[in-house]
Amino acid sequence: MDRAQRSGMGRPRGFDADEALERALQVFWRQGYEGATLTDLTNAMGITRTSMYAAYGNKEALFRKALERYTEGPASYMARALEKPTARAVAEYLLNGAVQATTRPDCPAGCLGVQGALATGEPGQAAHDALVTWRRSGEDAICERFARARDEGDLPADSDPARLARYIATLAYGISVQAATGVPREGLRQIIDTALQTWPKSRPEPS
Repeated sequence: MDRAQRSGMGRPRGFDADEALERALQVFWRQGYEGATLTDLTNAMGITRTSMYAAYGNKEALFRKALERYTEGPASYMARALEKPTARAVAEYLLNGAVQATTRPDCPAGCLGVQGALATGEPGQAAHDALVTWRRSGEDAICERFARARDEGDLPADSDPARLARYIATLAYGISVQAATGVPREGLRQIIDTALQTWPKSRPEPS
């Protein structure tokens, strides 16, 4: 162990890492991956670049940590939605959760997972790929839940869980885009009501 390592052992970090990560999340959420410069991030976090690298790694690693925090915080409605007793309740809770998360007065409008790195150059490709994986993972989870609903008779036997999951995911992402353009909550909820009017109903078993 060298002198630098010995001198750093047990030294307090000097800032609240959790709070700093939350501030970084806000910057990424508002400005996107490429739009968020290191200066923007460190200023918001109240730390130096050296401290940022030491605590979180590079910008890409910081973004991935911010995305994890977003998943466990503002986007946690997804996990709760999957626990609902019926497929329709899953869809309704998920879409209303998207409305709530993308129109919070204390947060940027829209969704980090949609707007964070939709269009990026080569430096932002890793962040772009991380968000593609994030969105696909969510859609896969919805698909699995709808497949179970079909197997349990909650959805018609000829339902296509993958198609339904893609439909709901597309609606959720569309809600994010509309929220970012200023559509209010009530207008977004009207979209949900319209979309769910055609939700497939399970067929009663023949007597």
